[in-house]
Amino acid sequence: MVKPESSPRNTKRRIQGLYPIRAARPNPYFTVILSHIEIRKLEMILKNLTHALAAMALVLASGAGFAQDYPNKSIKWIVPYTPGGYTDNVTRLVTTRMATILGQSIIIENKPGANSIIGVDQAAKAAPDGYTMLTTITAHAANVTLYEGKLPFDPYKSLIPISLVAITPLVLSVNKDLPVNSMGELIAYAKANPGKLSFGSSGVGAAAHLTSELLKYTAGIDMVHVPYKGTAPALTDLMSNSIQVLIDAPSGVGANIRAGKIKALAFFSDKRLPSYPDVPTIVESGGPKIESSSWVMFFAPAGTSMAIVDKLSLAVKESLKSEELIKRFADQGIITVGNTPAEADVFLKAEIAKWGKLIKTVGVKAE
Repeated sequence: MVKPESSPRNTKRRIQGLYPIRAARPNPYFTVILSHIEIRKLEMILKNLTHALAAMALVLASGAGFAQDYPNKSIKWIVPYTPGGYTDNVTRLVTTRMATILGQSIIIENKPGANSIIGVDQAAKAAPDGYTMLTTITAHAANVTLYEGKLPFDPYKSLIPISLVAITPLVLSVNKDLPVNSMGELIAYAKANPGKLSFGSSGVGAAAHLTSELLKYTAGIDMVHVPYKGTAPALTDLMSNSIQVLIDAPSGVGANIRAGKIKALAFFSDKRLPSYPDVPTIVESGGPKIESSSWVMFFAPAGTSMAIVDKLSLAVKESLKSEELIKRFADQGIITVGNTPAEADVFLKAEIAKWGKLIKTVGVKAE
């Protein structure tokens, strides 16, 4: 018997009898058809990605290993102000304890000048190897706007915050013979005598200067600014009545407040300081709601391994747990912080924006 000749139609019928064929439904999400060449390309991409991830893991592992061995020599710490002042004292007290924790000495180098720009520039251009660090204060945030386009470093990219170390609410003091005893009375006196009161500061762009300008702007009063090179000469002139008003950190004026040589009217804070329980907040004293402080922050040059930055940040935090240090700072009106690099960065950017807005609004100019 002769078998029927195979044909595409017969073959199709036989297959349909065994395996009923249904029309394929398109994938509702996607359909991928890869040629042999495309598959090879995909394999190469995946291979390169695997190598890249492996290299990244190696870098991270080596960075962590390096941080474990860090530091293996002394660390240079730049303070862009003269020895003996607020910034220098806070830096020395904290880094002394950090040195014990890290197992290496920390050598302070004072590089004052140009409202801290000289020292900051040196740190910003140092090798990012973990052996040159920096302390700055509020003036650093103000310099971003005061010297916009003129700084020898990029204020946003040249440095990495390590930690916000401490905050010091500022206090307003007046000559002891000035006939005012509260912020409310001072504002009323200034309005009745426009331009007759002079206020001093430790320099243009300093926290004391900017806070005075903020008070003038917020309260609507007119006072004449007399800038000095530091708090000491300004304090001398306050006591002699060459100037009548001075805003500064309590570490600079506290001894004379307690001795009754000058009158403290208010702190620019939302609550009273334990070390000055008799000095009210600015709101309690009849003034506008203004909070202002001088702060201390530690930095590393950009490019420094984050493993090192994190290790230093933890050393700061551990140092600030010292009860002796906390008490010593509290007696000077200094509040310890010790936060993370990320938190310090957020704080710094907020300060740059805050003081930048004021500087532009009232027209503060660099010397």
